[in-house]
Amino acid sequence: MTISVQKTDEEWRAQLSDLAYKVTRKHGTERAFTHDNFPKEPGTYRCICCDAPLFDQAQKFDSGTGWPSFWAPLDETAVETQEDRGFFMRRTEVHCAACAAHLGHVFPDGPAPTGLRYCMNGVALKFEPGE
Repeated sequence: MTISVQKTDEEWRAQLSDLAYKVTRKHGTERAFTHDNFPKEPGTYRCICCDAPLFDQAQKFDSGTGWPSFWAPLDETAVETQEDRGFFMRRTEVHCAACAAHLGHVFPDGPAPTGLRYCMNGVALKFEPGE
Protein backbone atom coordinates (compact mmCIF):
# COMPACT_ATOMS: atom_id res chain seq x y z
CA MET A 1 0.00 0.00 0.00
CA THR A 2 1.40 3.39 -1.01
CA ILE A 3 0.16 5.96 1.48
CA SER A 4 0.56 9.59 0.44
CA VAL A 5 -1.29 11.18 3.39
CA GLN A 6 0.26 10.43 6.76
CA LYS A 7 -0.61 11.93 10.12
CA THR A 8 0.05 11.07 13.73
CA ASP A 9 -2.62 9.41 15.80
CA GLU A 10 -3.09 12.69 17.67
CA GLU A 11 -3.64 14.57 14.39
CA TRP A 12 -6.27 12.05 13.24
CA ARG A 13 -8.05 12.27 16.63
CA ALA A 14 -8.12 16.08 16.42
CA GLN A 15 -9.49 16.05 12.86
CA LEU A 16 -12.16 13.34 13.12
CA SER A 17 -15.26 12.76 15.23
CA ASP A 18 -14.95 9.94 17.75
CA LEU A 19 -16.97 7.60 15.53
CA ALA A 20 -15.10 8.54 12.33
CA TYR A 21 -11.80 7.93 14.15
CA LYS A 22 -12.96 4.54 15.47
CA VAL A 23 -14.15 3.44 12.02
CA THR A 24 -11.40 4.81 9.78
CA ARG A 25 -8.32 4.53 11.97
CA LYS A 26 -9.24 1.56 14.21
CA HIS A 27 -11.17 -0.54 11.64
CA GLY A 28 -14.52 -0.20 13.35
CA THR A 29 -18.01 -0.46 11.89
CA GLU A 30 -20.86 1.96 12.41
CA ARG A 31 -24.36 0.68 13.15
CA ALA A 32 -26.48 0.00 10.08
CA PHE A 33 -28.94 2.70 8.99
CA THR A 34 -27.11 5.49 10.83
CA HIS A 35 -25.04 7.22 8.10
CA ASP A 36 -26.58 6.67 4.67
CA ASN A 37 -28.50 9.92 4.49
CA PHE A 38 -26.56 11.38 1.57
CA PRO A 39 -28.35 13.42 -1.13
CA LYS A 40 -29.58 11.54 -4.16
CA GLU A 41 -28.04 13.92 -6.66
CA PRO A 42 -24.96 13.74 -8.89
CA GLY A 43 -21.74 13.99 -6.97
CA THR A 44 -18.64 12.35 -5.56
CA TYR A 45 -18.09 10.53 -2.28
CA ARG A 46 -14.74 11.48 -0.75
CA CYS A 47 -12.64 10.08 2.08
CA ILE A 48 -13.50 11.81 5.36
CA CYS A 49 -9.82 11.63 6.36
CA CYS A 50 -7.95 12.93 3.31
CA ASP A 51 -10.62 14.16 0.84
CA ALA A 52 -9.57 11.67 -1.86
CA PRO A 53 -12.35 10.99 -4.40
CA LEU A 54 -13.56 7.40 -3.91
CA PHE A 55 -17.02 6.73 -5.37
CA ASP A 56 -19.50 8.35 -7.74
CA GLN A 57 -23.22 8.74 -7.07
CA ALA A 58 -23.88 6.98 -10.41
CA GLN A 59 -22.31 3.81 -8.98
CA LYS A 60 -24.36 3.85 -5.76
CA PHE A 61 -27.28 1.47 -5.25
CA ASP A 62 -29.68 0.55 -2.45
CA SER A 63 -28.42 -2.75 -1.09
CA GLY A 64 -30.93 -2.79 1.76
CA THR A 65 -28.07 -3.30 4.24
CA GLY A 66 -28.18 0.13 5.88
CA TRP A 67 -24.74 1.17 4.64
CA PRO A 68 -23.90 3.13 1.49
CA SER A 69 -23.20 0.58 -1.26
CA PHE A 70 -21.50 0.96 -4.62
CA TRP A 71 -20.89 -1.48 -7.47
CA ALA A 72 -17.42 -0.01 -8.20
CA PRO A 73 -15.04 2.69 -6.96
CA LEU A 74 -14.62 5.90 -8.93
CA ASP A 75 -11.24 4.63 -10.07
CA GLU A 76 -9.63 1.24 -9.42
CA THR A 77 -6.62 2.99 -7.86
CA ALA A 78 -8.76 4.98 -5.37
CA VAL A 79 -9.16 2.04 -2.99
CA GLU A 80 -7.08 -0.94 -1.94
CA THR A 81 -8.19 -4.21 -0.39
CA GLN A 82 -6.83 -6.82 1.96
CA GLU A 83 -8.15 -9.95 3.60
CA ASP A 84 -9.94 -9.46 6.92
CA ARG A 85 -10.28 -12.51 9.18
CA GLY A 86 -11.83 -10.69 12.14
CA PHE A 87 -14.95 -11.84 13.99
CA PHE A 88 -14.45 -15.45 12.82
CA MET A 89 -15.24 -14.42 9.23
CA ARG A 90 -13.28 -14.12 6.03
CA ARG A 91 -13.99 -10.85 4.24
CA THR A 92 -12.24 -8.35 2.01
CA GLU A 93 -11.57 -5.04 3.71
CA VAL A 94 -11.52 -1.80 1.68
CA HIS A 95 -9.13 1.08 2.45
CA CYS A 96 -8.55 4.52 0.98
CA ALA A 97 -5.42 4.18 -1.16
CA ALA A 98 -4.24 7.69 -0.21
CA CYS A 99 -4.41 7.51 3.60
CA ALA A 100 -5.19 3.86 4.48
CA ALA A 101 -8.50 4.79 6.14
CA HIS A 102 -10.74 1.78 6.73
CA LEU A 103 -13.86 2.34 4.61
CA GLY A 104 -15.74 -0.95 4.80
CA HIS A 105 -15.80 -4.26 2.93
CA VAL A 106 -16.45 -5.54 -0.59
CA PHE A 107 -18.65 -8.57 -1.24
CA PRO A 108 -19.34 -10.61 -4.41
CA ASP A 109 -23.13 -10.13 -4.26
CA GLY A 110 -23.65 -6.78 -5.99
CA PRO A 111 -25.45 -5.80 -9.19
CA ALA A 112 -24.20 -5.75 -12.77
CA PRO A 113 -21.91 -4.80 -14.30
CA THR A 114 -19.33 -5.82 -11.65
CA GLY A 115 -21.32 -8.13 -9.38
CA LEU A 116 -19.60 -6.43 -6.45
CA ARG A 117 -21.01 -4.61 -3.42
CA TYR A 118 -18.65 -2.09 -1.87
CA CYS A 119 -20.39 -1.78 1.50
CA MET A 120 -18.97 1.39 3.05
CA ASN A 121 -19.31 3.04 6.43
CA GLY A 122 -21.13 6.30 5.77
CA VAL A 123 -19.14 8.06 8.50
CA ALA A 124 -15.98 7.36 6.47
CA LEU A 125 -17.36 9.33 3.50
CA LYS A 126 -18.35 12.87 2.74
CA PHE A 127 -20.46 13.89 -0.25
CA GLU A 128 -19.47 16.59 -2.71
CA PRO A 129 -22.30 17.62 -5.06
CA GLY A 130 -21.51 17.55 -8.77
CA GLU A 131 -21.60 20.58 -11.01
